Amino acid sequence: MQRGPARRSVAIGLWLVMWTLAMPVVAQNDSAAAGATSIETQAGGDPSERPALTLKIEGVESPASMDVALKIVLFMTVVSLAPAVLILLTSFTRIVIVLGFLRQAIGANQAPSNQIIIGLALFLTCVIMAPVFHQLNTEAIQPFLNNELTQSEALAKAKEPLKEFMLTQVREKDVALFLDLTGGETPAEPKDLSMLVVVPSFVISELKTAFQMGFILFIPFLIIDMVVASVLMSMGMMMLPPILISLPFKILLFVLVDGWFLVVRSLVTAFQ
Repeated sequence: MQRGPARRSVAIGLWLVMWTLAMPVVAQNDSAAAGATSIETQAGGDPSERPALTLKIEGVESPASMDVALKIVLFMTVVSLAPAVLILLTSFTRIVIVLGFLRQAIGANQAPSNQIIIGLALFLTCVIMAPVFHQLNTEAIQPFLNNELTQSEALAKAKEPLKEFMLTQVREKDVALFLDLTGGETPAEPKDLSMLVVVPSFVISELKTAFQMGFILFIPFLIIDMVVASVLMSMGMMMLPPILISLPFKILLFVLVDGWFLVVRSLVTAFQ
């Protein structure tokens, strides 16, 4: 007999809760509608009287200003591609790899540091590539800046000295590999090869040469490590790390033979 009033009281309570939750939403909708009405009232009933946003693009007054803008865009593009050009089209790759192998062969992990190795490799690259850069500047960049060549003609002129430099270091086996991969035909002369074939062929040729030079640099230091390890084992000092004893001897040997002079001379003369 008491279930009816209890159910009615529960239903009334739920209705009050729902009404309380719905009141803020209704008030927000009413305020938004009132705000929209006030905006329409202020703007006026006629759509032509309401404020409008107009975009206007003005033309270039002189062709010279557009020419300067294109040169700036071209210069920024070249600057953004400079790291890739430095690594793939110059002697930088071989030099930095050989110097890294040399540091590892000596056993001094942070001497010289990465900054010194990269800086030395950069300056050696400038020394090796100076004739190529001079020819590129004389035949392509300066005529283009003086409006003597178009952009396409300047790019064609710029490829010639770089391609000539890379073809002197590339191996025929690598060229044949990328000719096969790209499906190209063997040209009558090497200078007729496309950059799509020459650049990757030059890169893998440089990697092979750099690893060969690194292996040769490892041999004398490896002999010193083996001799020191054998002496320590014969003396029963097996707990003493051989690298701790051999490191001063390797540094002494490298200094006595003037190692930096020999390595740098070998790297530079290999490209000449």
